[in-house]
Amino acid sequence: MMKSVNESSNKPKGSIPSTVNAVDAFHPDQLTEKIPVGISACLLGDNVRFNGGHSRSTFCLGPLSQYFDYKKFCPEVAAGFGTPRPTLRLIGNPESPVMTYTKGTGEDLTETFKGASNHYLDAMPELDGYIVMKNSPSCGMSRIKVYQENGHPHMMRTRGLFTDALMKKYPLLPVEEDGRLNDPALRENFLLRVFAHHEFRLTVANAPSMKALIGFHSRYKYLIMAHSQPAYKALGRMLCGQNKRSANELSSLYFAEFMAAISQPAKRRNHCNVLMHLMGYLKKAVDTSIRKDILEVIEQYRRGEVFLATPMTILHHYLKQYGSDYVKQQRYFSPYPNPLGIRNNV
Repeated sequence: MMKSVNESSNKPKGSIPSTVNAVDAFHPDQLTEKIPVGISACLLGDNVRFNGGHSRSTFCLGPLSQYFDYKKFCPEVAAGFGTPRPTLRLIGNPESPVMTYTKGTGEDLTETFKGASNHYLDAMPELDGYIVMKNSPSCGMSRIKVYQENGHPHMMRTRGLFTDALMKKYPLLPVEEDGRLNDPALRENFLLRVFAHHEFRLTVANAPSMKALIGFHSRYKYLIMAHSQPAYKALGRMLCGQNKRSANELSSLYFAEFMAAISQPAKRRNHCNVLMHLMGYLKKAVDTSIRKDILEVIEQYRRGEVFLATPMTILHHYLKQYGSDYVKQQRYFSPYPNPLGIRNNV
């Protein structure tokens, strides 16, 4: 989560000391501190579910825990519903559902629940992402059933009440369900957004300036291109020097457009387009035979015969030797820590 860049204080919380190079301070493979990420408490093994159990996530507590500083929260416990407790469900209009117990008196728990959630959201610490529990009427991110009076669910599905409030209050915050993290493309996209959110918060939002904003954009140009050609062009025009907005205003506008651009996984054909663009930096530096070999690996990726890590690794190897400083700093090659092996599955 990021406060508006217009809300800067004398020394923003989480800012990097002036003696530390801002770009180096958070490089995905050289993090000096873990990234703050919110999470449903049950995913960390807390016994807060309706039956007194948990939904411990081995992925969240395994590989991700090396990089994420989790801030846990259970909205149902915060609302005072107790553990164990009767199961909850959403009923009524899917666009404004009511929370109640699945079996019992039909008591309307909506305002009690929302009051506790809103209290938490109003005081929520600065976060760079949030992982929520799937299938929960409180925390589910999508496909949550809303029941009719006859006991059957509506065709239209919705979000859990807490996650809906979270995403409306902080629309640029990367949010994902634990279950969807099993999908390689969705997992890759979520981690990319979390690390990008973190980098922008530390290097731009905490102390907005045109230099910092242009530096961020320079590092992310090819990553943006991989997600959206129109956004790549639009964000470039935004920083071309013709925009008369202040650095604060431009930073806010840029970040909203940037996060929208990377909100969905990049398509294979877009990755191929970027890889071909990056090949141009080797045109005069390596032999034709080497370039042909690299092009063949890119074609193998285009055909789905290898994962993205294969052409990426080969191309990066040569660019580190022969590429310019500009291309070497591209976050496209390392948007998240390489030890996670994320691109071995996309």
